[in-house]
Amino acid sequence: MSNRIKGNKQIDAVSIDEPTDPALLARISWYYFKEGQTQEAIAQRLSITRKRVNQLLGEARQSGLVQISIVGNRGPCYELEAALIERFGLRHAVVVPSPLPDSDVRPFVGAAAGQYISSHLPQGGALGISWGGTINAAAVNLKHRFDMQNRVVMLTGGLAESTSINPYDNAAMMARALDATCSYLTAPMYADSGELRDALLRSEPIRSVLAMVPQLDMALISAIDLSEQSKSLEYGVITRQTWSSLRDAGAVGDICGHYLNADGETIDHPLASLVVHPPLEALKSVPSLVLAAGGLQKVAIIKAAMRAALCHVLITDESTAETLVRDPL
Repeated sequence: MSNRIKGNKQIDAVSIDEPTDPALLARISWYYFKEGQTQEAIAQRLSITRKRVNQLLGEARQSGLVQISIVGNRGPCYELEAALIERFGLRHAVVVPSPLPDSDVRPFVGAAAGQYISSHLPQGGALGISWGGTINAAAVNLKHRFDMQNRVVMLTGGLAESTSINPYDNAAMMARALDATCSYLTAPMYADSGELRDALLRSEPIRSVLAMVPQLDMALISAIDLSEQSKSLEYGVITRQTWSSLRDAGAVGDICGHYLNADGETIDHPLASLVVHPPLEALKSVPSLVLAAGGLQKVAIIKAAMRAALCHVLITDESTAETLVRDPL
């Protein structure tokens, strides 16, 4: 990174393709969060603009270099948490303030999920995970552990491309943060045919991983909606034609590949016979199912998950929680 100084103004000459220097990121984070220096003071000290300092601080938080924990007996939305617990019979609820309109809620809900897992996964415990951007954000925000004999188990097959929603990438990130053994479900998320899917489930590498599900201590799962904003549609996980047919069949979304209607019942659809994932009853046997999902587009599938007994702990955002509490049961 280079800088040009014109008059009294500092101008950043940074290529958008140029990777950020990790040492610079760590230095700025130290100055701001540890020493309490202002962004303006840091900018002057390093001869860069205040805007660049702000960008780098955001990058530090997003990458997980900086993790922020708020210590206290009550969260910022504790009344909503209590209302969710009472209305839906949950064991626990975590509600985070909603971001600005048109902002992606997944990093915020995921950060809360990462902190919850860090606090509640026991030493020697096994954690199952599904897929999605919220799970990725949770992995980024895990408190790093060492030599605590944890295990991470994938609960869905994978995707061919490496992205922030890919189960393989997220499982690897989780395992690194927890210093854990990782058990991958080495199969595609959707098989090409029902026969291939059944053959995969009978194979030793897949069968042995799915057999771990009833022995899990906890599972962190996401809710995949079927709204126009669905990430399954955006990332091409399913085609628009399949998306339309799922909706026509009554599906409001899926939990770990199980497509549910508004009442929490599995639907009859050809895609259901192609998914590589644990049976519903095996998933329900996990003693602590943590559902991390936010955004108003996910209200229907969150309700369906709770009706299907697939949620013991709900982690969501304020706007979504308000809608869940307000809407008819």
